[in-house]
Amino acid sequence: MNFTDDQIADIGEEIIRVLKTVYDPEIPVDIYELGLIYDVQISEEADVKIIMTLTSPNCPVAESLPQEVKDKVKEVENVNEVELELTFEPTWNKDMMSEEAKFELGML
Repeated sequence: MNFTDDQIADIGEEIIRVLKTVYDPEIPVDIYELGLIYDVQISEEADVKIIMTLTSPNCPVAESLPQEVKDKVKEVENVNEVELELTFEPTWNKDMMSEEAKFELGML
């Protein structure tokens, strides 16, 4: 089944809402505001591809965090398949954080 652009936009908004419930255990800010999500692609069939990174390759949750992201996104209504690609290019840095995240951490 193919979804309309509006439905895909709704699915995308719901995915972002869910991503904002996933936190980096070392920083009290969600992974979306931290800028760890590089890309969310949604096909017409609602297959989702997420490209994300971690604050460091040696992050203690390198195994569990991507799995948590995948599991939570899979629960979004109408989402079909979820593919998650972990990348360290470009390397994450503090400039990728949203203003909100910087404010939360007292960096502004």
